[in-house]
Amino acid sequence: MGLLAGEVIGVIDTEGDCVEWTFPAEPDAVRAARSLVRGRLHGWGLDSVGDLAALLVSELVTNALRHATGPIGVRLVRSSVDGVLRVEVSDSLPEPPRERVAGPDDEGGRGLQLVASATRRWGTRPGEAGKTVWFELAMPE
Repeated sequence: MGLLAGEVIGVIDTEGDCVEWTFPAEPDAVRAARSLVRGRLHGWGLDSVGDLAALLVSELVTNALRHATGPIGVRLVRSSVDGVLRVEVSDSLPEPPRERVAGPDDEGGRGLQLVASATRRWGTRPGEAGKTVWFELAMPE
């Protein structure tokens, strides 16, 4: 199952330790981001964190689709110095996401709880036109 040309707006690949994609604010962005993240982590030999990273990226891209407009950025940075994989998802909404407690029958509201419980660290930072939600995963030694 290949990616359609329209599913990625831009790709930046620098020095092999950082890759960045920009997706249109369309439902296919979730699948495309998940697939590209898994593929890049496989290429870096980080299969052990690939499924988790792809799941968390899916959650954050879905949040961006639900609450923001405009392109969605996904960036991966691996640091062998710190032993950390940093994953960032950017959108055009300046307000930071709010963690909330989902009720047992709620269909949403668990994404940030999942990010918080499954990662080493996570947070948000303002951008020029929006915000970035990031998380870190420990890379295997």
